[in-house]
Amino acid sequence: MANPISQTSDSTASDLTDPHAARRHKLEEIIRRGIDPYGQRFDDRQLVKECRDRISEIRFVTPSGESLELPDVESPDVDYRQWKTDHGPGEEIGPKVRVAGRIMLSRPTGKLIFINLRDWTGDIQIFVGKKQVGDENFELAKLFDLGDLIGVEGRLGRTNTGELTVFAEELFLLTKMLEVPPEKHAGMTNADLRQRMRYADLAFNDGVMQTFLDRTKIIKSVRSTLDDRGFCEVEGPTLHTIPGGAAARPFETHHNALDMGLTMRIALELHLKRLMVGGMERVYEMGRVYRNEGLSPRHNPEFTMIEIYQAYGDYESMMELTERIVCDAIDKIGGGYEREFNGQKIDFTPPFQRATYAELFEKATGVKPSDEAAVMELAARLKIETADKHPDVVRNEIFEEKVEDSLHGPIFVIDYPASICPLTKRKRDNPEIAERFEMFICGMELANAYTELNDPDLQEELFKTQLAGLDEEDSMAKMDHDFVRALRYAMPPAGGLGIGIDRLVMVLTNSKSIRDVILFPILRPE
Repeated sequence: MANPISQTSDSTASDLTDPHAARRHKLEEIIRRGIDPYGQRFDDRQLVKECRDRISEIRFVTPSGESLELPDVESPDVDYRQWKTDHGPGEEIGPKVRVAGRIMLSRPTGKLIFINLRDWTGDIQIFVGKKQVGDENFELAKLFDLGDLIGVEGRLGRTNTGELTVFAEELFLLTKMLEVPPEKHAGMTNADLRQRMRYADLAFNDGVMQTFLDRTKIIKSVRSTLDDRGFCEVEGPTLHTIPGGAAARPFETHHNALDMGLTMRIALELHLKRLMVGGMERVYEMGRVYRNEGLSPRHNPEFTMIEIYQAYGDYESMMELTERIVCDAIDKIGGGYEREFNGQKIDFTPPFQRATYAELFEKATGVKPSDEAAVMELAARLKIETADKHPDVVRNEIFEEKVEDSLHGPIFVIDYPASICPLTKRKRDNPEIAERFEMFICGMELANAYTELNDPDLQEELFKTQLAGLDEEDSMAKMDHDFVRALRYAMPPAGGLGIGIDRLVMVLTNSKSIRDVILFPILRPE
């Protein structure tokens, strides 16, 4: 695949109209001046955000020594140049700072150069004056290119237009960039290229860094919500002998020393339940899960999920916990409970809507799910194959086709057909219904939860049951004798919850694709 911003260039090239050759030429000139083009340690540095936090230290001192607080120059009604004129002769003073970052914009004007410097907390303007930095520093500044990493020491202040600026006194080249950055306005717009070259995407595309910083905040918030409620984080095995806990096709591998086949985990569930048997009453794991399935804006074969188990709870407990996890994450990243996702306004103000699987099915299709003849007739109209299929498999295929996309959310869809939920406890007053919910937003499932089945005999029977018409990879009916044995040691009644972290980040950051919130999604070879 052609790479529009990655080319090699001979440093001896004479045609300096080639931007790569021009950068190489500047590299050689920097080396000739005895400067290391790849920099050294840069101590006592302040982040751009920390500089902005020190705005109040910028003062205007009159000839009489009076120190005046600057006006609110962010207000459109304030003309800072006029304000200084009105206060007569004087001098602006400010703290000395040391900043480092990437050059995003450079505007040379004779003996002045204005640079827009970016670190991972924001942008700040750098004023480089030949008089202020001296000839040697100014000549070095003329060898800077867009994308170079530099350090600046100088006074924090404001220009006459009021823009926060570091007035440079000394410059440091920290790393010379040899590639040519993307066009400022066009940017890196090719999605595949952005994901393949995430380093350039982060560095040069606005908003990308913030999305991933928000992802980190969301993950920290989820952990904090659980830790504050007494949950214990654990680490389960990634390599499994039985791909259990979900309906998915696993990645298969082989352990040479033991000469045994293994699979990458497709879920976290069964090992966490074993820990509840052992007495760990509130337990969770957040980690990578691997499913050998297709790719889409909502699916990546390698993804992050969290599974949570609470002894002596049920799926109602998990609904309350899900609301708290989501709302705490929103509080952490800011922006309020009314947010936009996928072009739609979503209101996350709790409590979230609740509706049963059956009532949503009937509302969307006009057919009662209990009316088997009508369900089969509807399936035929939708061209859904019904031969040799369990009726609940047919119902669920209709639900996925006709109902899920209409779920605006956030909504908890509760009480699923028990036959498609082999790890879930049945309702006491109706064993045909499982105490399960899924949370949907804009037709996308974000969470799945159960009142956990803890009857070892029923669990063993359900593991043996393969519903007619359900492909093996879509079935959770995979016998795990050790798990059944663990249940015989008595697992407490419990609620269990799984949340797709990548999808949660998608929704809360208004990202179109799961690949936009995974730093390095799987890609075909270049």
